[in-house]
Amino acid sequence: MFFPVFLALAAPAAAQPPRVVTDIPPVQSLVAEVMGDLGSPEILLDQGGDPHHFQLKPSQARAISEAGLVFWVGPELTPWLDRALNGLGPDAQAVALIEAPGTYRRSYDGEAHDHDHDHDHDHDGEPEDHHHEAAMPDEDHDHDDHAGEEGHHHHDGIDPHAWLDPENARVWVLRISGALAEADPDNTAAYEANAHAALDRIAAAETEARQLLAPVGDRPIMVFHDAYGYFAEHFDLTVAGSIAMGDAAEPGAARLAGLRDELRHEGVACLFPEAQHDPAYADAIAEGTDVRVGAPLDPSGSTLAYGPDLYPALLTGLARTIAACVTGTEG
Repeated sequence: MFFPVFLALAAPAAAQPPRVVTDIPPVQSLVAEVMGDLGSPEILLDQGGDPHHFQLKPSQARAISEAGLVFWVGPELTPWLDRALNGLGPDAQAVALIEAPGTYRRSYDGEAHDHDHDHDHDHDGEPEDHHHEAAMPDEDHDHDDHAGEEGHHHHDGIDPHAWLDPENARVWVLRISGALAEADPDNTAAYEANAHAALDRIAAAETEARQLLAPVGDRPIMVFHDAYGYFAEHFDLTVAGSIAMGDAAEPGAARLAGLRDELRHEGVACLFPEAQHDPAYADAIAEGTDVRVGAPLDPSGSTLAYGPDLYPALLTGLARTIAACVTGTEG
């Protein structure tokens, strides 16, 4: 009568997925999709936070030190995370997704870039991301130079907002699945199945976004900061410029005064404020013009509900907001 009990005691323990930490909502969403029911990845960016200006809490630094895997965009977006990764354990791995082979990387001038620096964190002589190869643009990925139409780039280097290109999201899902399988081989089949389901969801969201944006691509828009180059290239949008001079920097009075003439000269249809920033900047610039002010855009998705549904919602939400303003159908 005790035989089944002994069998249960002798059975091997179920494999435990690693503790996973992520930096921003789109990355957390993609990782959550791949992990599925096996675990819930932690996220460092607070709800409504700005990834460009963030400070780690002691509890978050501790979570990083105890993580088995950290998925992040890379130091180009979140330099505040870079130093904290030195606290990773010797068996932990940090995966900078913007360095994943196959990722399309553009500079702020719209040119494609190869991986031009080595940014490994050494633990016992081994790099955190054991796949730091050159991230070459996908030859089959058609990127017309719409970013060149913006004309007002105020910084150089790699544009880190690469998640806004769904082709990159697909590359990252497969990279995430591979890293999770390497850390937790007993659950490889589940990670692979979840990854393929995630790819299907990305494709569906991409199709919906393209349908929404198809009628408005030739109408110039202006955004708050230079974060939309990947999105504009992929969905054939025309971005005439940005309000802020740099990554989410607040514009000065002189710049605000000059932007009003720019709106008229470029024939801008809509001007978009941004989540985490005062919409009064957009209202002040548009005053006295025929340019509509749209609802705030949220390129990092920090105002959305965190989790596996966030990434598809981010793509379709940006498209819906832009299309509604340009067509004048905002409710």
